[in-house]
Amino acid sequence: LILGDDLSRINKKAIVSGLTSLQKPNGCFTTQAVDSESDMRFMYCAACVCYMLDDWSGVNKESMIKYITDSMSYDGGFGQGPNLEAHGGSTFCAVASLHLMGELHGIVLSAHQLEKLKRWCLFRQQTGYNGRPNKATDTCYSFWIGSTLQLLGCLNLADHDCVRGFVYSTQGKFVGGFGKWPEHNPDPLHSYFGLCGLSLINEESLQPIHSALNITQRAARHLRSIQGKANVADEQVCTLA
Repeated sequence: LILGDDLSRINKKAIVSGLTSLQKPNGCFTTQAVDSESDMRFMYCAACVCYMLDDWSGVNKESMIKYITDSMSYDGGFGQGPNLEAHGGSTFCAVASLHLMGELHGIVLSAHQLEKLKRWCLFRQQTGYNGRPNKATDTCYSFWIGSTLQLLGCLNLADHDCVRGFVYSTQGKFVGGFGKWPEHNPDPLHSYFGLCGLSLINEESLQPIHSALNITQRAARHLRSIQGKANVADEQVCTLA
């Protein structure tokens, strides 16, 4: 998608079937068809795949939603699974998955739960954001928390100047890029998420991103055009039949 591919060469039927085999009875997904890791990260991956293929027929959405809601912590964030500590990364994965399923602002989460979730995310801001209470701020959470706030419709309540200042304070003095913390070696992961976080607060010269898919809005528009053409083709086939 990022490179402009039309996805016509992929075996969509096999991918959908593969997702079916990876979903567990509790609604979450494993990394492979044998016993392996299973947590909110792979829930998000499955939701992204279904959304991009525009095909949810291979997964049980109700059990996915239940796994996500069961993973909401007492303090309002989401853990990697039920009864686990809320974390910025898993909270993004949960919220983005619900958004991609079209369930974030439906009846899945009550108004009270949504307000607790917003409060938990907003309380992650110190200068930049941290991923859990009493933890240090970290460049990557400028995306994980920033995107979650945007999906929840309350990114405007965060202090953008503080986020911008923290991210730039982690920039490498000699080779560029962003690190995890100030005076920390820059690396590709934190450089990428630092740029994403800056994009969310409309930093000049950066393309706007699609928060849930973590791709540019340009790539997201390309995806929608592909899906639109596929739907038209399907309708034509049905008409001919």
